Amino acid sequence: MIKIENIQVFNIEGAIRGMRNPLNSWDKIDSENVPYSLDGNCYTEVFELGKNDLDLMQRLYKAGHPHRKYLRQIFVSMDITAPLYWWKEADQYRIGVTTNSCSTMHKIHSKDLTLDDFSTDHLTEFSKDVLSKLLDTINYYRKDFVENKTNKDAWWQMIQLLPSSYNQRRTLTCNYENVVNMLEYRSDHKLDEWQEFCKIMIDKLPYLKEIINGTES
Repeated sequence: MIKIENIQVFNIEGAIRGMRNPLNSWDKIDSENVPYSLDGNCYTEVFELGKNDLDLMQRLYKAGHPHRKYLRQIFVSMDITAPLYWWKEADQYRIGVTTNSCSTMHKIHSKDLTLDDFSTDHLTEFSKDVLSKLLDTINYYRKDFVENKTNKDAWWQMIQLLPSSYNQRRTLTCNYENVVNMLEYRSDHKLDEWQEFCKIMIDKLPYLKEIINGTES
């Protein structure tokens, strides 16, 4: 199970200006903020990538890592809830990536754990029964710890018994280069979470699909 919420993308305009610095081609910038109607009466602005800028983005992307530095200047923030076994692999992408997580150290004892706190979509009924019994044990120690906060041994039982299928929420900040690397190496991964993550990135991040595939939106 993976849930991705509150996706925000920043600094496409700044990345375009930087992309055009080497040849001083700022006069060819054709991206702009255009009016957008929310309900027919209330208007806001949305960023629209121009054909000239998209064409240069695509050509620099195809030229390889040294030439597509603009990707590192387009920033992404999102809230991700995923099992610890997925986060263990996501943590391999460290350069330019920051996460701020809900704390198991401070909050694991805040409520009883249930099956809903875990990714169980591939568990058999027998395996779910095994996990339920384990949660009964963790919750037993949780009650002990809540009633007696000086009992560090009870806290250790919760921490070291916690399965890697536990779903943790983190706010992740990265850039388009990080995302492209994840797509390259994780799109066909055996974990469903990686395949879903990659699909969401392609579908939801503005202009990423067009940059990678060399097509117009």
